[in-house]
Amino acid sequence: MASDLSDELVQIVDLTITYSPGGSPPVRALDHASLEIHPGEVIGVLGESGSGKSTLASALLRLLPSHAHNESGSVRFRGRNLMTLTEPELRRVRGKEISLISQDPALSLNPVIRVGDQIAEVIRAHVAMSGSERGQSVEELLHAVGFDQPQQIYSAYPHQLSGGQRQRVAIAQAIACHPVLVIADEPTSKLDAALQAEILSLLSEIRNRHRTAFLVISHDPTIFPGFADRIVVMYAGRVVEEGKTEDIFRRPLHPYTQALVLLSERHFVKAQTSRVRLPGIDGGPPDLTRIGAGCRFEPRCPERM
Repeated sequence: MASDLSDELVQIVDLTITYSPGGSPPVRALDHASLEIHPGEVIGVLGESGSGKSTLASALLRLLPSHAHNESGSVRFRGRNLMTLTEPELRRVRGKEISLISQDPALSLNPVIRVGDQIAEVIRAHVAMSGSERGQSVEELLHAVGFDQPQQIYSAYPHQLSGGQRQRVAIAQAIACHPVLVIADEPTSKLDAALQAEILSLLSEIRNRHRTAFLVISHDPTIFPGFADRIVVMYAGRVVEEGKTEDIFRRPLHPYTQALVLLSERHFVKAQTSRVRLPGIDGGPPDLTRIGAGCRFEPRCPERM
């Protein structure tokens, strides 16, 4: 699909983000990261916890904490550098042009407000509509994400819904203003295999229907085949490999990517039989406050010399 994609929607160039919490050593969470996203493209960002995936997403939305510092680089969205926009300008982008599906809708949804009203609030912030028109739009959104009785879901509170239903509500909220880019942070991590497949299928439908681009963050390689166009593999704040999804799985080049692909294959085998022991990658991610020169995966790499 990449060959059919035209101008870049997002250009992240040489982005370096450092966290400097008071009293603690600085942590370089992103180190000269670069990435392009085209209209209608699904990009998977893969890596362990602490690899910089969520920092990359937060930088795209300019939702970094106050102790984060942009040391270098830019994030250009439709030609505008998001790192230099004012807060009012950013509010016009967030939710309308770029939206977020958070990792845990149970935490992101307000527990004392009906879910339909929470979706309507996104529309009210960006689109001029009457109250009745907003209500109708919300019901159409709920139906579009798979609810057969949208009126009933509209009136429900988050605690009255299952995990899969809350995730669908979060998706409806994210696409309420038809954004051109949706960032999905671990959208299937708390769901069982059947619900994972349903959510990924729903995201694919939205992408095909509206030519929406997705940046999907996950530590699980198994969700990307058949869903993502390209995969960006991150380790210790750096992009260590990038390529078409089929190439990443057939011919991974970096030893870290090779280990992740092997684990995903073993995970599939284990799903078929309980007699196969699932291996892991030796060691743990490095301390980002004490990073030396060279490959950051070297201490864990089976090919190190």
